[in-house]
Amino acid sequence: MTELAWISTAISTARPQVMGALLRYFRDLDAAEEAFQDACLRALNNWPKNGPPRDPAAWLIFVGRNSGIDAVRKRAKQAPLPEEDQISDLEDAESDVAERLDGAHYRDDILRLLFICCHPDLPATQQIAVALRIVSGLTVKQIARAFLVGESAMEQRITRAKARIADAGVPFETPGAVERSERLAAVAAMVYLIFNEGYSSNSGEASARAPLCEEAIRLARLLLRLFQTEPEIMGLTALVLLQHARSPARFDENGEIVLLEDQERSLWSRKMIDEGLALVDKALRHRKPGPYQVQAAIAALHARAEKPEDTDWNEIDLLYGLLEQMQPSPVVTLNRAVAVSKVRGPEAALAMIEPLEGRLSGYFHFFGLKGGLLMQLGRGEEARVAFDRAIALANTAAEAAHIRMHIDRLMKESAVPEAAKTAR
Repeated sequence: MTELAWISTAISTARPQVMGALLRYFRDLDAAEEAFQDACLRALNNWPKNGPPRDPAAWLIFVGRNSGIDAVRKRAKQAPLPEEDQISDLEDAESDVAERLDGAHYRDDILRLLFICCHPDLPATQQIAVALRIVSGLTVKQIARAFLVGESAMEQRITRAKARIADAGVPFETPGAVERSERLAAVAAMVYLIFNEGYSSNSGEASARAPLCEEAIRLARLLLRLFQTEPEIMGLTALVLLQHARSPARFDENGEIVLLEDQERSLWSRKMIDEGLALVDKALRHRKPGPYQVQAAIAALHARAEKPEDTDWNEIDLLYGLLEQMQPSPVVTLNRAVAVSKVRGPEAALAMIEPLEGRLSGYFHFFGLKGGLLMQLGRGEEARVAFDRAIALANTAAEAAHIRMHIDRLMKESAVPEAAKTAR
């Protein structure tokens, strides 16, 4: 690794910790970000000449804090500074900063930073954009490219989100145990939203949006380092790893969707799967099941099957049943119906999803599954109607192409009897 690459990696790794501390000092996202950027510039000038500091995060916090205080002085035109407890609760010594990096107080800094980014006043798209900018350090251009919008539009989105956060008057005191638990759940949900933004892309967008999946994995690992005994964070990290491991096999050379049972499993990332499986096993040993653990356990069963026919659909059905109890949702029931179709047949699965049509009338995957089940039952015309509805609701060209493939198959199958009649 080159010297510049090492510095870039060190700064990127330290960013959440440093931004969390600077935000606590200055109570303002823009001020914290400016202080961090100035500290990074000084690191680029200082570290190549003087060598890396003992603790890069502590160095950046110390330098960023002093830089921010200098900026306050300049803006105030030498006016007296606010009281010390309004802008800092650490001593000036870098060594004291370093001693506190691994403590619960420092952990709360990072958690607070993540929680502020996923403030409930913000729409999900703004939560993700702010987290990617503030916590992950992606440029506005990179975030705009991932969201497939213009750079100026993304800049406005982030600016509006920051203004909302400022107006919300978010408290900066250390959260108590109950609030910390609530915040952790909100942060985990935000990380999974980031992952799904990248994972739900089509083949044409995959290269642009893959960084979202990778960043979500990095953030999940960060949470896991902060909360090493929390089984739901283990489950979240395992889930994103196991899902992302399948990415190389999700589209064929023509950019069309490849269903899980048809994917070339040798393309799956074995390294990610092994890490994810180890986390699933570790989480489940705590015997405190939660939604992320259950979803990760389902993904693990798929990952452990060397061939599609080796998949333990009975266990997947049971796990989806447990997930229905934890998070009742028509989408969870729809996913469970896939397992039911493998275990008890398409008729049982169809009976399960038909009552959901009213609530899922605008959901592409409902009509795709319904069409597939009807096709298995030999009800071709009804399947065609369902597939036509799915095409109308398709979010991407790949989804529409996948449904058209089923329609083409229906047409070929319906043509066979006519050919047989002609032969006779």
